Amino acid sequence: MPRTGKPAVRHVAAVERAVAVLAVLEGGELGTNEIARRTGLNASTASRQLATLAAGGLVEHVPETGRYRLGLRLVELGHAALGRRDLRAVAHPQLRALVDATAETATLSVPVDRDGITVDFVQSPQSVRSVAQLGRPSIGHATATGKIVLAFGAAGPPDGSLRSYTDRTITDAGALARELEQVRARGWAQAIGEREDDLNALAAPVRGSLGELAAVIGVQGPASRFDSDAMSAAVGPMLERAAAVSWGLGFPQPVS
Repeated sequence: MPRTGKPAVRHVAAVERAVAVLAVLEGGELGTNEIARRTGLNASTASRQLATLAAGGLVEHVPETGRYRLGLRLVELGHAALGRRDLRAVAHPQLRALVDATAETATLSVPVDRDGITVDFVQSPQSVRSVAQLGRPSIGHATATGKIVLAFGAAGPPDGSLRSYTDRTITDAGALARELEQVRARGWAQAIGEREDDLNALAAPVRGSLGELAAVIGVQGPASRFDSDAMSAAVGPMLERAAAVSWGLGFPQPVS
């Protein structure tokens, strides 16, 4: 049979039944008869499926209750799968979608100490645009991306005096602390002419599989065009793209 590079269309019925059993166990421990009822299998088939899955460590039998639950082998497989996901590969389509939605430059940064470092970006299609650079640090107290790192990362805010980049840069530690509280409360950050006079930006956290700050998605543009109205309109698309990347890295989707 010639190779097509695509998955086969026909499925293995026994494997489909096993997937169905695993799916119903996502809700917690269940007995054989309840699993059979929820999956539409007869009890003997469900019992054989459970015995096979238990032998592979994918489910566990709980002697005290006689029920079954998901096995730790699934955790090992999940971590192995997540370890092979490349952040930029997961995020790049979302950056493109964010540019399509806002017509401004979208960036992807990773937290390093108290700053963020740009690791990928998609430029705005407009002739006048902000220019992103790979490897450029986003200063913690003076950029939207940096504020996300300070608000949700492990390092916390800097000690001592804060450098001024423009007249709008936050240089007071107390004012920065209040700003970071607002960032945590609303789930996103903004910087209005705080590092460069004519540059406005938004940023949102990307979560890893354990809920840690894995990256930061940002959108930025010239202040003359990316004004308060444009920034307000960009918040929703940015949060959607950040959530999509988080989900791609293994962070659970919220229950609707």
